[in-house]
Amino acid sequence: MAEHDITLTVNGEDHELTVESRTLLVHALRDELGYTGPNVGCESTLCGACTVHVDGDAAKSCTLLAVQADGKEITTVEGLAEGRDLHPIQESFQEEHGLQCGYCTPGMIMTTKQLLEENPDPSREEIREALEGNLCRCTGYQNIVNAVESAAGKLRGAQAHGD
Repeated sequence: MAEHDITLTVNGEDHELTVESRTLLVHALRDELGYTGPNVGCESTLCGACTVHVDGDAAKSCTLLAVQADGKEITTVEGLAEGRDLHPIQESFQEEHGLQCGYCTPGMIMTTKQLLEENPDPSREEIREALEGNLCRCTGYQNIVNAVESAAGKLRGAQAHGD
């Protein structure tokens, strides 16, 4: 199997690694670089547990080859917090009990981040539609939708105050 030298910038940190042609981005992130936020669920884009941002856009890292991400800026859920201070989306998921086992949570949070960047005041229906590609087997989604609404309010408030 052919190997390739690639460079990824993950959560602001540059990484050089050698991967096989067939290595999925999720495996490079988890197995080679130790970022355990993106989870391996279905490996077919159905569950969304592996969602990360690639150059600012949400992407399911289980169907993206690591070589396709060469030179790209990757953000995982670990990259949202600033030190010990959680991102408002992470805070809201915690406060609104928008998680149970937590397996889907990183993907839900990364999908939420893109939604709120594109639509800072989504309706409950728009939230549900945006999260359709992220499956949760534990919750009834109600608290997840509540968490997204809460995060939207926090982020709008921060923008109004110039934070």
